[in-house]
Amino acid sequence: MQYRVTPTDGTKISALGLGCMRFPGFALGRPDQKAAEAIIRRACEQGINYLDTAYLYPGNEQCVGLALERLGLRDKVLLATKLPHGSCKRSEDFDRLFDEQLRRLRRDHIDYYLIHNITSPLQWERLQSLGIESWIARQKASGRIRNIGFSYHGSAGDFPVMLEAFSWDFCQIQYNYLNEHYQAGTAGLRAAASRGLAVFVMEPLLGGRLAQHLPPEAERILERAATPELSTPAAWGLSWVWNHPEVTMLLSGMSSPEQVDENAAVAASALPHSMGARQLEAIEQVVEVFQRLERVPCTGCNYCMPCPQGINIPGCFSAYNASYAHSWFTGVSQYFTASAIRSGRPKLATNCVRCGACKRHCPQHIDIPERLDDVRRRLTPGPVGAALKLLGKR
Repeated sequence: MQYRVTPTDGTKISALGLGCMRFPGFALGRPDQKAAEAIIRRACEQGINYLDTAYLYPGNEQCVGLALERLGLRDKVLLATKLPHGSCKRSEDFDRLFDEQLRRLRRDHIDYYLIHNITSPLQWERLQSLGIESWIARQKASGRIRNIGFSYHGSAGDFPVMLEAFSWDFCQIQYNYLNEHYQAGTAGLRAAASRGLAVFVMEPLLGGRLAQHLPPEAERILERAATPELSTPAAWGLSWVWNHPEVTMLLSGMSSPEQVDENAAVAASALPHSMGARQLEAIEQVVEVFQRLERVPCTGCNYCMPCPQGINIPGCFSAYNASYAHSWFTGVSQYFTASAIRSGRPKLATNCVRCGACKRHCPQHIDIPERLDDVRRRLTPGPVGAALKLLGKR
């Protein structure tokens, strides 16, 4: 495992961090404790020393806290979690939520604490009006928070505003070879690093979309340029992020010990500036393929879930994209699966009542009701849609 040093305090962090959100069972809000412990154990065996969770990941903080205690690793890893700022209505809420997180995680401090999912500087300004700056100062003085940062899902223009808004220790941005000019992007990565912040990367594989089910044309491009170190799409995606010296650490939502082993093997050789011109050109060609085929930039984060109407929103969008990247029949097949068609009570895109609950929570700023309409038109045309409606009434 390679380690990179944080600019603020010189801490050595494994270049690969474990994102805990996608443990088996996460989609149901019930992380599989046994599976999570196996993943965490293997991660630490491979030299990973940074774990990331959040208050808003259902059941996740409790799962991680119990796992670390059972494995005897509670004080041997750097732990990150996040403040759900939307739940903070009064200054007292900061302590109430943080104390609950410490109880869930079975810790007396948090190594890396983030303001979760910042999409606009106005959100930070509201927290300032509640006194969050003095609260942070007290927590850092007492040692309950070691480093303070924020995770970002806003516009490129607002990111420098957030960097200047407070004396941050680190920031966390979405970054991968499809998102060089999206949200913070490459410009934001460099701006944060130039200010002396540690930069942590989330979604390096876009929720697994850059590791599995790439368009066939994209797979062929990577296969032609493959090397022993770059033998899988996942290795290409992770290595591209690590190729940037400004990146302190990237988070991968590994869902099995085998995935941990695979990604740790890539991390061992994916050093800054290790990709040559031929490999970078291959990535550019893959980006061009995606740009021709991509329709909805959903990462499957599930922030939009649960849908009040029971619609599997990420599943619908994954099927919709697959219908263009692979074939219409592949997309329809995935859509039927995502909609629980065999249950006799399918939850289709047509169930959407445009309540907007999903749209408010989407980090990618997708107009979800509008795009579900696209799913409906693409995957349930004419007689297909009529037949499904009849099935749903049975």
